[in-house]
Amino acid sequence: MSAHCMLTGAQPGFGNTISHSHRRTSRRFDPNIQSKRYWLPSEGRHVRLKLSTKGIKTVDTIGVEAAVARIRARGVKV
Repeated sequence: MSAHCMLTGAQPGFGNTISHSHRRTSRRFDPNIQSKRYWLPSEGRHVRLKLSTKGIKTVDTIGVEAAVARIRARGVKV
């Protein structure tokens, strides 16, 4: 699952594209996933996280240590 945020759990949503003639075809709304590298002082190493832009703002607010703890609590390996 590539379009998936490790912190917030954001994943693709599904819906329809509606043409001018009002025909409906399936489409996918992907979250804005970015790969970002953070320094993790407690382990003395960098970690690369795949986060949505909302997840990046959350890391800026709560700090990388708390964010990694939340990610590990969700059962995701970091």
